[in-house]
Amino acid sequence: MEDMTEEKAVHNETKAHVPQVTVTSTESGSVDRTPLTRYVTLLFAVACGMSVANIYFAQPLLDELSNEFNMDYSIIGILITVTQVFYALGLLLLVPLGDLLNQRRLIIAQMAISIMALVIVGTASSGTMLFAGLALVGLLAVVTQTIVAFAATTAAPAERGRVVGMVTSGVVIGILLARTISGILKDLAGWRSVYLVSAALMLLMVYALYKVMPDGERKVKTVPYSQLLKSVLMLFLQERLLRIRAVLAMLIFTAFSMLWTPLVLPLSSPPLSLSHSAIGAFGLVGVVGALAAAKAGKLADRGYGQRTTGIALFLLLLSWLPISYTEQSLFALVIGIVLLDLAVQAVHVTNQSMIFALRPQARSRMVAGYMIFYSIGSAAGSIASTYIYGQYGWHGVCVLGASVSAFALIFWVITKGGKGA
Repeated sequence: MEDMTEEKAVHNETKAHVPQVTVTSTESGSVDRTPLTRYVTLLFAVACGMSVANIYFAQPLLDELSNEFNMDYSIIGILITVTQVFYALGLLLLVPLGDLLNQRRLIIAQMAISIMALVIVGTASSGTMLFAGLALVGLLAVVTQTIVAFAATTAAPAERGRVVGMVTSGVVIGILLARTISGILKDLAGWRSVYLVSAALMLLMVYALYKVMPDGERKVKTVPYSQLLKSVLMLFLQERLLRIRAVLAMLIFTAFSMLWTPLVLPLSSPPLSLSHSAIGAFGLVGVVGALAAAKAGKLADRGYGQRTTGIALFLLLLSWLPISYTEQSLFALVIGIVLLDLAVQAVHVTNQSMIFALRPQARSRMVAGYMIFYSIGSAAGSIASTYIYGQYGWHGVCVLGASVSAFALIFWVITKGGKGA
């Protein structure tokens, strides 16, 4: 069934004149594929987590950076925006290259350059050097999406959902733990150690990936780079499922950011008045939910993608009830965090498992377009939630988060029965 689906997808791709890449070692039905071992899959997940964490390390360091470089808070806060903007540019400009170039070499090269960018940040002597280094870090952090696409392509069809689920869980865990790890390293050895330690660990990861990553040789039809980028838009126009799943990604990560961006505000304010270390520990709670959802890909492999999505979106909406009691009960917050992160990760894994099955030869471009909506949702959630908190407090944030979650559930109900959904 899977082979028939992929054959149909390739036929559709040719018909739609989307630039083609023939992968002789991974998509050909005549080649026996060895299932990815748990060790290699776990290594991919760790690499993704390390790479994406690099763009979140700065968030708990803003006070230190402001003092170090003598910048106003209004200026130093732009660091986060710059990093995210360049991450979005990387999604559009770099990730599609995975459909054109040797993915193994592309991943190794991007991670190697990321090491240099981290060293630039860790040794920055001026604000300009700091901004440039973090912009480069953001641009190259999109290697995570190339790794996810590579893992999906290398995995056998029957295990693709499981592999995508495990690798993608590394991304979410990296986001959740970045602030905690950054705070610990800053307290131990100063803010520069955060980036220099990350550079050293990335170097070890590059060596490990170089040793274990399979090298799928490709016979590439020469395609102009501009046409490759244009085909990302073409895929959106042609694939209804991609459009639906991209909108769902935007909505769930809007809700995700609405929790995590302003959460420090009620936790650090009376009556709770928690320390930064205690607040950072809530990231560990989120990891529990993310890990629990890693098996969602298996359900997608078995044809339960829509059912998994519906249950997860209902849990996402439900999670805002205990979250709304944050100021009265930290235990309620813990329950809400687990439910929310479980739901977001389950939908995210299911989304990717479903869209990767559409066009085997355009997976990097598919994930690039999909993740652009993820970035839009993350940015919108951060901006909206901080504004609403200033106007209406934590209760207002929860109402807004629940509203977005309810809209996501309604959107899924409306679109799940259509052709191509």
